[in-house]
Amino acid sequence: MLGCIKRNIMLSPNQVQDFVNAATKCDFDVDIYYNRYVVDAKSILGVFGLDLSQTLTVEYRGYNSDFENFLQKLAIAS
Repeated sequence: MLGCIKRNIMLSPNQVQDFVNAATKCDFDVDIYYNRYVVDAKSILGVFGLDLSQTLTVEYRGYNSDFENFLQKLAIAS
């Protein structure tokens, strides 16, 4: 079993739909958060409710190569 994986990303409003679609294809839970606000990354309304001008943290336990590749494009130096 994989441990908890955390990635810091920046997400623009026009990337939210693609991000949610990528997260939805994962067969494990994916959360995204900023400060104390944690939402299900598979919820488009939840993701749009976050402050997209800030660095967001994606947290998950599992592996999906397509999701990893998508996150790599959004990743920022931590």
